[in-house]
Amino acid sequence: MLRLWRRDVPLSERLGEDSPLAAAPGPPPTAAPTGPNISWLPEAPLLSPDQPIFLMTPAAQAVSGFFVWTALILTCHQIYMHLRFYSSPREQRHIVRILFIVPIYAFDSWLSLLFFTNDQYYVYFDTVRDCYEAFVIYNFLSLCYEYLGGESAIMAEIRGKPIESSCMYGTCCLWGKAYSISFLRFCKQATLQFCVVKPLMAIITVILQAYGKYKDGDFNVAGGYLYVSIIYNISVSLSLYALFLFYFSTRELLSPYSPMLKFFMVKSVIFLSFWQGMLLAILEKCGAIPQINSVEVSVGEGTVAAGYQNFIICIEMFFAALALRHAFTYRVYMDKSLDSQGRCAPMKSISSSLKETMNPGDMVQDAIHNFSPAYQQYTQQSMLEQGAPPPVCRTHSTVSTRGDTEKTLLLSSDDEF
Repeated sequence: MLRLWRRDVPLSERLGEDSPLAAAPGPPPTAAPTGPNISWLPEAPLLSPDQPIFLMTPAAQAVSGFFVWTALILTCHQIYMHLRFYSSPREQRHIVRILFIVPIYAFDSWLSLLFFTNDQYYVYFDTVRDCYEAFVIYNFLSLCYEYLGGESAIMAEIRGKPIESSCMYGTCCLWGKAYSISFLRFCKQATLQFCVVKPLMAIITVILQAYGKYKDGDFNVAGGYLYVSIIYNISVSLSLYALFLFYFSTRELLSPYSPMLKFFMVKSVIFLSFWQGMLLAILEKCGAIPQINSVEVSVGEGTVAAGYQNFIICIEMFFAALALRHAFTYRVYMDKSLDSQGRCAPMKSISSSLKETMNPGDMVQDAIHNFSPAYQQYTQQSMLEQGAPPPVCRTHSTVSTRGDTEKTLLLSSDDEF
């Protein structure tokens, strides 16, 4: 009787070999699970090498390559035209820098897609992209400053005006405050901190990846992805809020320059692409995106989601190139760049303009200046001619150049924001 109740003894031994129940045919026994399944997330479906995902097919590389190279041609032509008609260096320098985000984003994502099966390569490619997007944020804010004639010109228009309190625009916490030099300083500092945090997080990501402590979409507290994402989210949200505050305070002054399209394009390319990647990583973690189960293909956790992110970016950059052609057109600078004989700049001038455009020295100096304790005696160049008020509301056809008429206006920052 003891043998009948023992579960570790086969049924044929417990009933005896001559028992009809022991010899009765039946389905083969199934292996018992090794442990309880307590995961609250569904397991992602696995694909064998005979069923490759779309990202591994030549069609994906061809489609993404078509959109990427079309975007490169469109944007490179626009950059060339800006350098050819380089009549307003202070403005076009920032415009060219912003336009370069399309070639960098598109080509970087396409390379990551080509090396999809090497799951560590895309992390290093994306580092270049991450560092440059912080550069673009700074240049967009600086371009808005140049449109309006500099910081002192902006302060001459908005200083002392009460800040409109609105929960919809995120200014409810600024009720009772007025625009001051400290307000502009906060916008600059909040933007510049992203230029520091983003490259720093990119370098940390590469180091963690080298030591096997970083995987896209891995929200484990023992990994680095969770903490890098939290820090980056805080930094990017603060930078976006600062850009929005600046636009909210100067939207009437910027109206001649169609700021909405420019603001939307920069925000969507940089900020929405990050949250798009976060969403894909969560979908892969929840099992909505299939994983690859193959000995021949080395694909780690989060790589499939990153691959889809790169494929989507390749297509999005084509539409971004089209939108940026309208947002930052070169036609407004054409007439001023022609000489008396109607000739444009020579190739030597174009190459020197490109070299000057990609020099990040102005951003470094601006960062040191804005975070310096000597900001109490803040100075900023502006368009002041014999004490006349600076021309803030300008049109593209009447953009005045800055030369010997530039003077320095001392602005005190004793008032608090």
